[in-house]
Order: sequence, then C-alpha cells, then structure tokens
Amino acid sequence: MNFRPPVVLTIAGSDPSGGAGVQGDLKTFSALGAYGTAVLTSLTAQSTRGVTGVHTVPADFVRAQLDTLVDDIALDAAKIGMLASAATIRTILDFLEERADTVPVLVLDPVMVSTAGSRLLAEDAIGPMRRLIPHVSLITPNLPEAAVLLDTDPAEDLDTMRAQAATLQGMGASRVLVKGGHLGSDTHATDVWLDDEGEQMLTAPRIPTANSHGTGCALSSAIAALAPSTDSLLEATRQAKIWLTGTLQAADALRIGHGPGPVHHCHDIWRNQHHRKDIVR
Repeated sequence: MNFRPPVVLTIAGSDPSGGAGVQGDLKTFSALGAYGTAVLTSLTAQSTRGVTGVHTVPADFVRAQLDTLVDDIALDAAKIGMLASAATIRTILDFLEERADTVPVLVLDPVMVSTAGSRLLAEDAIGPMRRLIPHVSLITPNLPEAAVLLDTDPAEDLDTMRAQAATLQGMGASRVLVKGGHLGSDTHATDVWLDDEGEQMLTAPRIPTANSHGTGCALSSAIAALAPSTDSLLEATRQAKIWLTGTLQAADALRIGHGPGPVHHCHDIWRNQHHRKDIVR
C-alpha cells in the first residue's frame, strides 16, 4: 500500500547534542507523523553545557541545497530556524521570491536571542531578518527576539506583548505568535497569537523542569509538521503546544548530558521503553 505522509522541511543549524536545531526538528517531524527533510545553515560544536563554536555554511551552498531538494521533492510545509548570517538570510529571501510556490506553509522561528539572553545573530543580519517577515506564514519570536526585531526593550507584561505582536503584524507578518516564556504566573505561561481574525491568548501549564533545551525549535517545527493536517495554523499551534507540554513533562526521564537536557520529542513513541531494565550501556 502506498503512503505519502506530510513532507516538511527544516532550514536550520545543526545541534550535535540532538536536542535542538535540525536534529531536534527531525525528531519532532517524525514524532508527529511527518516526513522530515533538512537544509543546514550552520554547524555547531555544542552539548547540553553550551555552544563552543559555530561554522556557517556558505550561502551559495544553502541555496544549492534548497534548489536540489525542491526540484525533486514536493514540500507541504517548512520551518526556518537558525540562519546564522545576513548572507544566508538574503539567500533565503531570494529563494522565496523566486520559488515561493514550492513552500505552501512557512513558519519562521527567528533565532536571534536565546531565552538566557545570548545573541545568536550578527547585528548586520537584523535588517534582512525584518525583510523576511512578510514572506512567511507565521513568525514565532520569544520576548527578547521580538524586542530585537522592533528595536525596543523586551516585554515585561501581557499588554506590552500584545502591543509588540500588533507592531510585528504591521511589519507585514501574516500571523504572529509572541512566546511568553518565563513571563506569567508560577503555574501558567501565556503566548499571544495575532492574525487577521484577531487576537488569542494561548495558555499552557508551566512545567517545573530544567530540561527544556530545544523548546523553541520543537514548537515551531511541531506547528509546521501539524499544519498540513489541520484546518488552520492557529489549530496547528494549539495542538503543537499540547504536544510540547508533554515533551516537557517527560523530559526528566531522558537523563541526557550533564547540563540542561533536551525536551523528550519521542515521549509518546517511547513510552514503554522507560520501563526497560535490560538496556546495555
């Protein structure tokens, strides 16, 4: 019997520890029933303890990866993560302007500032990142990233989040999800969704775990994976947030590395594995 699952692309950097980046995205796609493809923008030397080096893939080779892929494989959705440089972002812009029909749904996770406050994108790449916004279906910045895009301070309350979402929409964003992260109550975190139909507050329980590496990557890639089989990107986002909560609830069971570990992308698939005692190490 022939079977074609949704085919989803991640355009992002590599994470050798497997928790985030392309490796984390591919796990997310598989966990949610999508076939994953990947275009690498950078290689990192990275573990759960941090990043010790970044090697940027030349922009012309990023374009070669994209063209070669879409010449052969039909995509249902894509997610953009770490783009690393202004040259790479301009290459993505050129590709989208020339071949936008090859990517029906595009989710942009503007990897610019980590939740810990580390800058992950060069200053000269901020302008090109802003120009990318009108070309995507959804943008999912965290609070520091929204602030960089808007050249302002990070939101410290829900009203400011709502105002920043509206400003991003005014910059050409079709749909905006400003992620509340650590903002909110001790028990819940709230994201602000905004599209042409209005505003929604998307609330999820706060999970007490230090093992949350890859959360942003997992959410954006989950939305892309679910988009082809849901009625709207809002519904895909709601379902992705429910799934993400499960990855956080199960994260402590993994025990990967000596730093903040990854979310458990395969928590539903590996449920029975957690009880095995005969794993050889």
